Amino acid sequence: MSQDNPYGPATGIIHNRHHRDSFGSPYSPVYNTTTYQFENTEALLDVIEARAPGHLYTRWGTNPSIEELEQGLARLENAESALAFASGMAAISATLLAHGRKGIVCVGDLYGGTQELLVNHCQALGIPVRFLFKEEVGQLANTLDEPGKLVYFETPANPNLAILDVAAIARTAHQHGALVAVDNTFASPINQQPLELGADLVLHSATKYLGGHSDLTAGALMTTAELAAAVVPWRKNLGQLLAPETAALLSRSLRTLPVRIRQHNENAMAVAQAMENHPKVRRVLYPGLPGFADHELAARQMKGFGGMVTIEVDGNRAASTAVADNLRLFLLATSLGGVESLVSQPCATSHHGLSQEERLKRGITDGMLRLSIGLEDGKDLIEDLNQALDKAFG
Repeated sequence: MSQDNPYGPATGIIHNRHHRDSFGSPYSPVYNTTTYQFENTEALLDVIEARAPGHLYTRWGTNPSIEELEQGLARLENAESALAFASGMAAISATLLAHGRKGIVCVGDLYGGTQELLVNHCQALGIPVRFLFKEEVGQLANTLDEPGKLVYFETPANPNLAILDVAAIARTAHQHGALVAVDNTFASPINQQPLELGADLVLHSATKYLGGHSDLTAGALMTTAELAAAVVPWRKNLGQLLAPETAALLSRSLRTLPVRIRQHNENAMAVAQAMENHPKVRRVLYPGLPGFADHELAARQMKGFGGMVTIEVDGNRAASTAVADNLRLFLLATSLGGVESLVSQPCATSHHGLSQEERLKRGITDGMLRLSIGLEDGKDLIEDLNQALDKAFG
């Protein structure tokens, strides 16, 4: 699936300039237009009926700003094709509707919005959905009783950062005629390449690391040209395309992605190691720590361990709330992947809709805090966590 690209990811994305600006701008201008003029009806029909390249209507995805973004997104995951969306959930919903109609099997923990889509909407539309805990991955083959199903999972998962073996799951799925879709949001394409590991489709909430500045909302799908073509009508008819302005903003962000991810990785490792030694932290979940349950697998399939760290403080929900409320640099906010560090309680945000019993089944305790480690100085983030823990446990 790899593109003919001799460059590394940083060089490749910076020099992703397929459009040449007549005024010499190194990057494409924003084509803030919805429709395109034709010289005559014959020329219009040539574009509509695919006899000639051209642009017809931006909602259909034919906009130079969006197309250049998609070329960059494809290059990041070494994919044949990429589609840009107005949000991560738009990308996920279009992909599930296009490729999951014969049945969807989900493995491990999922983002709450994805879980809601699967339970409240996909099943209501008659799409069979099966959920397997990570520990039940050995039962995957039994759930793929007919070809054409879709296996869907996240790795690392939210919020426990559990790692699933992409290559092993892909082998099992392909043996039974199923496709594999991986949400790669937490890792980013810099740290993990699911297509190279055997996955068929890769999804991102581009709002997170791809955007990286908490100033845009977008989603992305990277896959083969054939599999992308099946998703295009869903995107078009559900009105899920992002605006050209957002596409240009996201293209800007992609050009700094490799260097940003390196700093996220470095800061997160420093924070994880510091918290591992704090007397009031019961456990630290970070794939880069040798003591992390899935560390060996993470080291095998990831090039870096990411910017997400989950800690469990030595106390109940009131204790974790006190820590979160006393942080100064970490912003108490949802989302992740921006230059600023964020803190959230899974029991109050991403998994608030689950009962405590259901959360505990998934290993999500009330003492957990999910940290999105930003690009500040690592020592300042560690000091901030230390002072908040000292105040909470005074």
